[in-house]
Amino acid sequence: MKNYHLLDEIQTDLKLHKVSCLELVDHHLQVIKDNAQLNAFVEVFEEEARAQAKVIDNKLKLNKAGKLAGLIFGIKDLICYQNHRVTGSSKILEGFESQITATAVQRMLDQDAIVIGRQNCDEFGMGSANENSAHGLVRNAANNNHVSGGSSGGSAVAVQANMCQVSLGTDTGGSVRQPAAFTGTIGLKPTYSRISRWGLLSYASSFDTIGIFSKSIEDNARVLEVIAGKDEKDGTSSTELVASYEADLEPSKKYKIAYFKEALQSNGVEKDIKESLKSNIIKLEKEGHNVNEVSFDLLEYVLPTYYILTTAEASTNLSRYDGVHFGHRSEHTDNLESLYKNSRSEGFGKEVQRRILLGTFVLSADYYDAYFTKAQKARKLIKEATEKILEEYDFIIIPTTPTTAFKIGQEHTNPVETYMADLFTVQASVAGIPAISIPVGVDENNLPIGLQIMSRAFDEKKLFAISKCLLKDYKQ
Repeated sequence: MKNYHLLDEIQTDLKLHKVSCLELVDHHLQVIKDNAQLNAFVEVFEEEARAQAKVIDNKLKLNKAGKLAGLIFGIKDLICYQNHRVTGSSKILEGFESQITATAVQRMLDQDAIVIGRQNCDEFGMGSANENSAHGLVRNAANNNHVSGGSSGGSAVAVQANMCQVSLGTDTGGSVRQPAAFTGTIGLKPTYSRISRWGLLSYASSFDTIGIFSKSIEDNARVLEVIAGKDEKDGTSSTELVASYEADLEPSKKYKIAYFKEALQSNGVEKDIKESLKSNIIKLEKEGHNVNEVSFDLLEYVLPTYYILTTAEASTNLSRYDGVHFGHRSEHTDNLESLYKNSRSEGFGKEVQRRILLGTFVLSADYYDAYFTKAQKARKLIKEATEKILEEYDFIIIPTTPTTAFKIGQEHTNPVETYMADLFTVQASVAGIPAISIPVGVDENNLPIGLQIMSRAFDEKKLFAISKCLLKDYKQ
């Protein structure tokens, strides 16, 4: 079957009866089976997806199908789907079935998208390689000996390897954008509050966002238009008007664009990634855009601020998984204290335990002001400094990652090195602004390179426009 790049192409062929939704589902199911070694999916809804496809094929005959008819999508194992398992890729929730459907998933289903399965991820979204999963690691389809990126590695690889057209992932500090860069896909982290978090297992509530993986800007824009908007079930969701993101994706003007000189001067950024950034700066200038170098003096504080605050929030959020309220209950207990300790020690992986301990430490009475309070103040400064740049410039461009996908197991000896994979992505998360990673080439080892673009809050439409401009000559 044709490897479709756009939902528009699928829907054209559906109207011409060149393909059916059932045939599309069967095709993707076969691709999933053929690529089982990548370990992108932890559960495939085979019979259910086929049944959904038949219903939508009938709707198409009656000309009553929704705007996402023919779109096959997967969901990260942190996003709830009623009467289906959701585990956060953790042993602590092994076998747990959700009683609710996430708003983002429901809105896609309401427009006749077809959900094909549940996708692997780092445990509770904590990781940058998808090696911290109770279901095993995810392999990069570009090179099976390299990581997929994390934490939404399964969601990224599923799109990369054509197991589905679109995936819903989650992004707390780069967990959509970083794996998108590693896999050569498009990954959007929208403005915080743009998409409802109802039905998302919490990691760090003031950072968590649902994001979108796609092969094209058009599909990403169409999905965002469907799932964005106020949700009464989520008090943090924004009432900001949902734009017609898909309409008129051409740049509306010549933009003013900033890039950070630190990205070109840092020894930690690979040569091929620096060269890619330089070539895209030249490309934008040739298109008539005004591109200027700026310095972001707070860059060195962004990563520690992020990790102090997110581990603190994780410590609180994950306290509910205690063997009593939710999750795994240890059989090796003789009192309440041992029930808590053993259930959590057996259920949580090492990385999750590490972050819970860090978060508990920074929230402790002796260190609360020294760490958590200071990190909150730093977050405010980072947000204000980022917004100040974006008052003068339409966009900030920066590499999505300092390196391309590293080899599986390479970073295990030093967790701090793994955390550095998030160096460039956490700024947008700390500031709450939208950011997108787009594929802009490959390195000398044929591993994908991603370029990240940040914009003002709720400026996703402009973000799509400049991304499409940069992608127009790129062949995936």
